[in-house]
Amino acid sequence: MSFHEKSAWLMAVILTLCGLSYFQKVFAMSQAAGEVIAPSLQMLSSFTVSIVVLAVIGHIVTAAVAPKEANTDPDERERTIFNKAGNLSGYILGFGAVAGLFHFLFKGDGNLLFYIVFASLLVAQIADYALQIFFYRRGF
Repeated sequence: MSFHEKSAWLMAVILTLCGLSYFQKVFAMSQAAGEVIAPSLQMLSSFTVSIVVLAVIGHIVTAAVAPKEANTDPDERERTIFNKAGNLSGYILGFGAVAGLFHFLFKGDGNLLFYIVFASLLVAQIADYALQIFFYRRGF
């Protein structure tokens, strides 16, 4: 397994866990408030810092286990995998953004628009990593 595939696994797990934790908090707070809560800079900062810290630690450990692999540039096959995964995951982001805009157009809830687009961004990035792993495993 190449360093880039390990990195994709690591980031997919980190984003999934941090995203679930973030949206679980938003859901609980929204239920308590009786409406969708406004986005909080503090919660977003905490979410971002958590991802950055976990990603840095995870990549340091991964690079320490196999330092030669960590310094290699992606080869032609890997660049193709990254491009194809990024292209496909872009459709998820686009669909989520359009769905959020239509929801806002008919309901007028800007807070929910924010969360729909944010969730779409998160799901698209997780899908990007999942597709990279799939293409690595399939042999592309």
